[in-house]
Amino acid sequence: MLDMLRKIVQEVNAASTLTAALNIIVRRVHRAMKTNVCSVYLYDPKTENYVLMASEGLNPNAVGHVSLSPSEGVVGKVVDRAEPINLEDASVHPSYHYVMEAGEEEFHAFLGVPIIHQRKVLGVLVVQQKTRRRFDESEEAFLVTMSAQLAGVIAHAEVTGGITVGPNDGHVRNDAKFDGVAGAQGVAIGTAVVIAPLADLDAVPDQDAEDIDVELEHFRHALEKVRSDIRVVGRSLAQRLKGEEQALFDVYLRMLDDNALAGEVEERINGGQWAPGALRQVIQAHVQQFEMMDDPYLRERATDIKDLGRRVLSKMQQEGASTPVNFPEDTILVAEEITPAMLGEVPTEKLIGLVSVMGSGNSHAAILARSMGIPTVMGVVDLPATQIHSKQLILDGYSGRVFVNPSAEMCSFYNDILQEEQQLTKGLEAIRDLPSVTVDGRVVPLWVNTGLATDVALSLDRGAEGVGLYRTEVPFMISQFFPSETEQQISYRKQLEPFAPRAVTMRTLDIGGDKSLPYFPIEEENPSLGWRGIRVTLDHPEIFLVQVRAMLMASEGLDNLRIMLPMISTVTEIDEAVTLINRAFSELVDEGHDLVQPEIGVMIEVPAAVYQARAFAKRVDFISVGSNDLTQYLLAVDRNNPRVADLYNVYHPAVLNALQHIVTEAHQENIQVSICGEMAGDPGGALLLIAMGYDVLSMNSTNLPRVKSAIRGVSYEQCVQLLSEVVDLETQEQIQSHITSKMTEFGLGRLTRQVLSVHPGKH
Repeated sequence: MLDMLRKIVQEVNAASTLTAALNIIVRRVHRAMKTNVCSVYLYDPKTENYVLMASEGLNPNAVGHVSLSPSEGVVGKVVDRAEPINLEDASVHPSYHYVMEAGEEEFHAFLGVPIIHQRKVLGVLVVQQKTRRRFDESEEAFLVTMSAQLAGVIAHAEVTGGITVGPNDGHVRNDAKFDGVAGAQGVAIGTAVVIAPLADLDAVPDQDAEDIDVELEHFRHALEKVRSDIRVVGRSLAQRLKGEEQALFDVYLRMLDDNALAGEVEERINGGQWAPGALRQVIQAHVQQFEMMDDPYLRERATDIKDLGRRVLSKMQQEGASTPVNFPEDTILVAEEITPAMLGEVPTEKLIGLVSVMGSGNSHAAILARSMGIPTVMGVVDLPATQIHSKQLILDGYSGRVFVNPSAEMCSFYNDILQEEQQLTKGLEAIRDLPSVTVDGRVVPLWVNTGLATDVALSLDRGAEGVGLYRTEVPFMISQFFPSETEQQISYRKQLEPFAPRAVTMRTLDIGGDKSLPYFPIEEENPSLGWRGIRVTLDHPEIFLVQVRAMLMASEGLDNLRIMLPMISTVTEIDEAVTLINRAFSELVDEGHDLVQPEIGVMIEVPAAVYQARAFAKRVDFISVGSNDLTQYLLAVDRNNPRVADLYNVYHPAVLNALQHIVTEAHQENIQVSICGEMAGDPGGALLLIAMGYDVLSMNSTNLPRVKSAIRGVSYEQCVQLLSEVVDLETQEQIQSHITSKMTEFGLGRLTRQVLSVHPGKH
């Protein structure tokens, strides 16, 4: 059964269109279960009915025409109950609905299984037989397993191809929506430019050839270089390999013959596809064929074909045929995984948005995008990146959505949001130099989160009063090896000096989890709960001491450094880290440096730390809450996983209770409590945090003017009243709705309108 499932799923994945995929499903299941009929019904959002999209055994003329409402027939009952229905004789069931054109009157036994993806019933997989009998448990289990395996495949195919049979099948349909993770807030409407990393065949986009002869020359030249390389390697290893192993090199050369892979690639180039895209299409087709073969030896040949394809692509890329290089004025950069190097390829004035198929809201690209104020969506795993080059996109950096081929109505909707954003930005510039104080005199310092040298000027330009979080791992991430003490000192000085005498809070190296260093990989099955943050640096005191020494020397004469420890879960970790910091300080003083002892603080990011807040406060000078990770751990939700990202919500009652508990406990020891997560950068969230008693709010500089405007538009008493109202609510939806309502009542609706308006019901 497992082998059969694997083959079916591989075949479906290899299908180029939804129609082809569905036909494979019904044929293979029909054969595997030895039934008279196998059919697939899929939901059509236009008619809100379930349409017969493929069948083996029913009248072929009924396909695409038979349509059932969710309350109609036994198929409708499967949809309504969202569970399998197994009937000995469907014709006597109360919900039975006779459809003349389907020709199913002679079939009695019925087994229908819902195809469910992310709680949505996409369709129903049905098998039928003439004989009256109940399908046994093994048959039902097989069909349920098949449905679960195919749900994601069908969901992806539905988005990229629609459920209609026609010219659009196999292409991204209009208003196609893809969900990801919000990386940087904002909206962008522009043209997709897909960039593939070097030698990544699967990421190469489809693109029309501008000059077929030039593309053919690129390909042939690269091909000859690969052939030459294979001959050289074959000759050099001739004395060390057996005859049959040596023959493999001849096999590789034959694969690249004009009558084999090469000929197919040239045929596609002559059809109008650029060379890298044609190569990808041919290699993928052959790989899929080999992977579906029963013979293990032949299945392994798929790896050889992939390798040959990568070699040819690499040679082409070296000759300048690597990526599209024409950047329109409204470029939205799309890649399998956005890298800083890719950003450097696009003229800054033309880049209006970023979309990364992989990656998270914590990736270096997302951090860079936020500092640059570029709307970004990460982790759009279902996006068919190879099919959307040069297509129009709408990027919604608030909800983490991307729309391909948007309709005029959709464009108009988002254009209104863009205009509102621009007007609001102009209005907020006027308050840059005004204090962050409520109308009744409550002062609320607004600090910024930084990570790059470019953040400094932007932060000061927007009126930042200090740095609540400097991500020291960023210089480590953009280096090819651990930066030296001197290199770190220079980097840290560039952050400390412009802000002096205002405080700069430097977090010690926070790697692990979803932040990795290419030269210090951490491979774990569950990285979020693994070796990360302070756990890494305490295990490597040599790294920690070098970093702390660099921070201390960078602060000499400025005296505005604060050191913050990440991912603390026990007081022992604090004690060990403080001992190392004091050791570094003493060593530098002995070496003749004129230093002032910096304040030391901890980040509260894990549930264990919430309930030790007071114990932590007795040992440090300040506490800072990392609300992003704290929310993730409290709710057991990976915020970078699109499948569960909608469950991640800082307004969950448990999160608000934890935030209040932390500040109340820490203030018992009379120390400063700040917060540096995304919640602090949300105007409504900021008002709740002020009422809870947080002393400092730290955020991305792009959000600072919006939060300052909210603070200057309310009284402290209004904030307290708002908090007292939401603590009695039981769901995050109720809390979010109430905050939105109150913001409008306070006359601050314009500050939250963008976030709300990107969630219209029909989209």
